[in-house]
Amino acid sequence: MATNRIATTVWHGELIKGNGETTFESSGIGTYPVTWASRAEEANGKTSPEELIAAAHSSCFSMALSHSLTGAGTPPTRLETKAEVTFQPGEGITGIHLSVRGEVPGLDEEGFVAAAEDAKKNCPVSQALTGTTITLDAELA
Repeated sequence: MATNRIATTVWHGELIKGNGETTFESSGIGTYPVTWASRAEEANGKTSPEELIAAAHSSCFSMALSHSLTGAGTPPTRLETKAEVTFQPGEGITGIHLSVRGEVPGLDEEGFVAAAEDAKKNCPVSQALTGTTITLDAELA
């Protein structure tokens, strides 16, 4: 069964001086402020499209890796994934770097790195972002 998730952004004013609020409607977890400055300069307590992509990518990748490891008979006890999305004003998103550190009993470093590379390639968010260079560092704890 397909699912839909909904977020809405209301923007006020011009790009540079304006501001907006992004609301996570499906989950109801809240409304978060967004500005051009929070995107192109410092966050200062506001979010950005790139931070939202990073959240989506880190969680999707972690789920895909967990599923793959479990299916191979080596379920993880812990995965910590960081996604760093680079935004260059005038160019757009120029890359995403994933870093994952895992605790996976019964699996060696080589097997973990291979599983992580597979998750990077096959998680739905990675697939949706195929026009972007995605790099990966993976290590066992």
